[in-house]
Amino acid sequence: MEYKSAAALAPGTCGELVQGSINGRDFLVTCPVDLWSKLSVFYTEHVEQDHLFPKAAKAIQMAYEKKKTAGSKLGFIRKSELPIGKGMGSSTADIAAAYAAACRLLDVKINEDEIADVALAIEPSDGLMYPGICLFDHRKGLWREPLGQAPPLNVVIIDPGGEVDTLEFNSKKDLQILNAKKEQEIIKALAYVREGIAEQDPEKIGRGATISALANQEILFKPQLEEIIKFSVQLKAMGVNVAHSGTVIGILLAEIGPHVMEAADYIQKKFPQCAIYTSKIISGGIK
Repeated sequence: MEYKSAAALAPGTCGELVQGSINGRDFLVTCPVDLWSKLSVFYTEHVEQDHLFPKAAKAIQMAYEKKKTAGSKLGFIRKSELPIGKGMGSSTADIAAAYAAACRLLDVKINEDEIADVALAIEPSDGLMYPGICLFDHRKGLWREPLGQAPPLNVVIIDPGGEVDTLEFNSKKDLQILNAKKEQEIIKALAYVREGIAEQDPEKIGRGATISALANQEILFKPQLEEIIKFSVQLKAMGVNVAHSGTVIGILLAEIGPHVMEAADYIQKKFPQCAIYTSKIISGGIK
């Protein structure tokens, strides 16, 4: 079956609920949010791939190589709600959506594991292509475990500014040592989040996420974090999570409680120098 064009959407993230290593195995727990990257792929005689998005272009090329056909060339259009370099999964979302769209165009069957493998071949990646919330080895893909469906949580996403390069961060020479130092805290954080997802208990999820956020301070320090945690208590938030290799900080709010937009306005007044986004945690997966 031939199509003239095809599209796919992938969710972004508000960092991770937990990230670290246990017994030398790297992992993160995904935190997909209702902000999306859409890639539309089409046949073209003149490929003018946007040089600003080479990772998406690479994913499309990998899909084309999988089809093992010659002749046509593929172009793409990207529309994304995700800022770049913030730890909101923009690159992984672009790669996942691009590969899925190209495979749809080429009528090639794929699954989440294959999308994840493609993303990991390009750079360390989030597990946002998997349904629900999952535990995912973002560096080698050796640990992949579904944890359950997304909890009922809204999130105010705070970006103090700056950017973090995923490849550069994950190539830090002392990263393994620093992850080992915080392992006990990460074990505790993961236990809370596992239970919270299984029981759909936002308070346990928030507690685990906050533990992981604080444990990451020695690896990627966020000057505003402790003040934001104190502020989140005033809002009766469930907890705080971070982009462990990015800039953003999330305040996790129960669906029954402070309205997310009112909370965002309040936070913007408290932290006027920060960019503020609002969203909710959702189950991951490609649309």
